[in-house]
Amino acid sequence: MKPAQPIGKRELLQRLHDQPKRYLEEWLDVPAHVHHYAYCMSDPPSQRPQSRKEFLHLLKCFDVPEEHSVVSEKFGYGVQLAENGDRLVLVWEAHTEYYSYQIWHIPDDKAIPLEFGPLTYPEYRFPLSPLGSRVNALDIVVSPEALIAKEQLREILPGPNIYGSRVFGEDISVVTAFTPDERLRERYLIYSGSTEALLRHAYQVVEAIVTVENYYHLVLLPFPEFSKAVDRAHEFEQRHLRQRAMITAQLGTSTAETLQGWVVLLTQDFLEVSRFAESMRYQLSASVPYNAIIQATMASFQERPLPPFLPLSDYVLGRISGVADGYQQLIRRVDAMQSDFEGIISVIRTRNELMLQEQNLALQDQNLRLLSSVDNTTKSQAILQRTVEGLSVIVISYYLSGLGNYVFEALQNLGWLESAVYATAVLVPISIVVSFGLIILGRRIIYKRSGSKG
Repeated sequence: MKPAQPIGKRELLQRLHDQPKRYLEEWLDVPAHVHHYAYCMSDPPSQRPQSRKEFLHLLKCFDVPEEHSVVSEKFGYGVQLAENGDRLVLVWEAHTEYYSYQIWHIPDDKAIPLEFGPLTYPEYRFPLSPLGSRVNALDIVVSPEALIAKEQLREILPGPNIYGSRVFGEDISVVTAFTPDERLRERYLIYSGSTEALLRHAYQVVEAIVTVENYYHLVLLPFPEFSKAVDRAHEFEQRHLRQRAMITAQLGTSTAETLQGWVVLLTQDFLEVSRFAESMRYQLSASVPYNAIIQATMASFQERPLPPFLPLSDYVLGRISGVADGYQQLIRRVDAMQSDFEGIISVIRTRNELMLQEQNLALQDQNLRLLSSVDNTTKSQAILQRTVEGLSVIVISYYLSGLGNYVFEALQNLGWLESAVYATAVLVPISIVVSFGLIILGRRIIYKRSGSKG
């Protein structure tokens, strides 16, 4: 296949707007040696734009001409042509959780068999340390069947078993052992007796392989943490069951202080379970769509047997079978624990509120009895006060009359008064009136002073 002709800037933008992947295939040819790397991003919103800048820097490192590159927001490629006619195609793509590189070496000499291992493009060296942790790495050889020594497959594909299938309804075979080599790259061999069919589907087959591999590893990536989380969830459940049994047995006889202590303890456990649940959701929730992508991609392969090898789907689907369901089952268990915590905390709080209401009603009844007693005491004091005031009138009148009698007797002895008895009799009602007046005046003075102090 001849190298694609340079294109103008306007046409380049139009291609970018349309389907950049479609125009990438114009640069591809077979045989080809492909290295694929995928990296998981810890903070995708910030690292995704950084990965784009990283790819732009990569294009500069390889001196890729602007007319030989296309870079959009989440996809880009660039092509470098060596003096010997070899072609190096650099492909970058950013996804939701990871981004990836495909490095295609397409030799000019189509008769030389390609081998796994380092790319033999002149002076090739990957110049970057990509962001994030590596998800997987693949070493893929795409070659016409005439260049394949099938009897050497056991030697060049490490691992106990070799898996292979014919794909896409064509005479295209994909063979792998799903076992990393000494450079921690899984090897894939793609070959066909029809160079035309291989060229037509080469990029499609490679894309399907890397898609399955990327999401397969992403599904299994949290599995070690999942295994630990299962044990931790079991510990939470056992502890909560013991707490619930104790609370159920003692709830009827518990005091307000005991109930408050339980609420504090259960709230702390609830917050711990909530943090655990959020962590698990963050790590495991994507497994369901990832599993669906793997299933759909494997179905798109349209696998047919390739004796004597086991089908590719036997390995991939066998390894992830039930994993995503297990992840979701754990999340449901933790959610159930959260709901259980909320329910028992609600019961304890309701019990506490009922006890407080009973205490308030008892206090109100006591206050009513106290108010009734105070009212009776006040009435008694009022009656006593009126009695005292009446007696005070009598006493004051008696003393005034007695004093007046002494005066009148003295005046009678002096001859100044005819009858002391008559004068005393007249003085008695006057003394009573004066006594009433003194009592009323004293009451007003007391009320006035008490009002001014208030």
